[in-house]
Amino acid sequence: MSDALLLKPTIWQEHVFTGQWVAGSGNVLPVTAPASGETLGHIGSTTSEQLDAVADKSHEAAIAWGDTSYDERAAIMRQAARTAEEHQDELIHWLIDESGSTPAKAAFEVAISIKVLHEAASLPSRAAGELMPSTPGRLNIARRRPVGVVGVISPFNFPLYLAIRAVAPALALGNAVILKPDPRTSVCGGVSIARLFEMAGLPKGVLAMLPGGGEAGAALVENRNVAMIQFTGSTAAGRKIGETAGRLLKKVSLELGGKNSLIILDDADLDLAISNATWGAYLHQGQICMSSGRILVQRDIYDRFLERLTEKARSLSVGDPRSGEFALGPLIDKGQLDHACDLLSRAKASGGNVLVGGETDGLFFKPAVVSDVTTDNPIFHEEAFAPIAVVIPFDTDAEAVALANNTEYGLSAGVISRDVGRALRLGEQLRTGLLHINDQTVNDEVINPFGGVGASGNGTSVGGSSNINEFTQWQWLTLKGEAPAYPL
Repeated sequence: MSDALLLKPTIWQEHVFTGQWVAGSGNVLPVTAPASGETLGHIGSTTSEQLDAVADKSHEAAIAWGDTSYDERAAIMRQAARTAEEHQDELIHWLIDESGSTPAKAAFEVAISIKVLHEAASLPSRAAGELMPSTPGRLNIARRRPVGVVGVISPFNFPLYLAIRAVAPALALGNAVILKPDPRTSVCGGVSIARLFEMAGLPKGVLAMLPGGGEAGAALVENRNVAMIQFTGSTAAGRKIGETAGRLLKKVSLELGGKNSLIILDDADLDLAISNATWGAYLHQGQICMSSGRILVQRDIYDRFLERLTEKARSLSVGDPRSGEFALGPLIDKGQLDHACDLLSRAKASGGNVLVGGETDGLFFKPAVVSDVTTDNPIFHEEAFAPIAVVIPFDTDAEAVALANNTEYGLSAGVISRDVGRALRLGEQLRTGLLHINDQTVNDEVINPFGGVGASGNGTSVGGSSNINEFTQWQWLTLKGEAPAYPL
């Protein structure tokens, strides 16, 4: 086996890595660089029949892995973290190539993914239950047990992190995992994770990586051996997964889309407000569920803010992140580009004013600023997943709350103000899973619970101690020295 984490460019299939993962031997999918269209390699696509066969083996592996000692599971997590640290340059390279990440974003994603592995190493040794009161002579125990096989379906935008934040804690807590990455980022969001755990010594069969599209995802959700689904992705897909999981009585964790509001109050430092808005709206080309999709600015500073943000957007460089330092890279594919262009066109048709941006070149999309947006404009409600800043004025704090809550989503919100008390009073009225006072909407620290409400998810969380609740289930255990005699 090569010491390199990944082999490049090649066909990633079962015969290449025989340890932790299985790639289909049927259809072969290209691995593509969105910035250039270059084919970086190919990867096998899993069929539903192959997934069912793998799930049978995963079910068997989960039993033995769940009985493995806590210190052995922790040691594998620590070794996976060390392996990721040793190969972080290669991981960064693949995030830039395959997902269109800028070098800074890729480096951050690798760093936070390594942090996930370190934090996961602490999970096996945590207390996993409680001793409850009972009658004399009887022990009454509630304990957390692994759910069995966890199916993880991950997205393209932060492909390494948003997969490993579920895979690592699920494994650490004694579950087997089947990972289905987005087909557009199967290497940096799938193969790389399988290789990390293979090199860390994870027993064969405990982690399977199954690339593919909707057919593979549907088969994973439907499979009788998969006890839980953790899905991060679009609300439309999440609704279908939730419906199927509900019918099959499976545990499900859904982290979906967002139309997040960043609220700028009239006492805010304008320089800091512009900095926060730029980061929240344009980071990774706006392809983040937490992106600041609506920037609500108090009327007294609205005109100055709009002028400054327009100047800032015009100054941001856009280009191939593999060939230089650019603020923005490409969108992931033509489908995402077409969605952004269509939404911007409908926004203009509904009275919106595009002050800058929106021009395209290949998959590159110039960062846009849109004003004159009313609540009946489609861009007020629809998630763009593109670098489009929608700037809306408001007069009172109550109006800001009403505008921010006028959405089916409920993921993240931010409030910028010099008056922390005022900002907190406003923020506490927002229906959202994540709330940031004096920060923009894109935040995650691994140790925090992460989840949204409404169309942003089912309110469950991954991250920190909440991982124990997500990836284990309660078992009630009682113990007596001798069986009692009952009167019947």
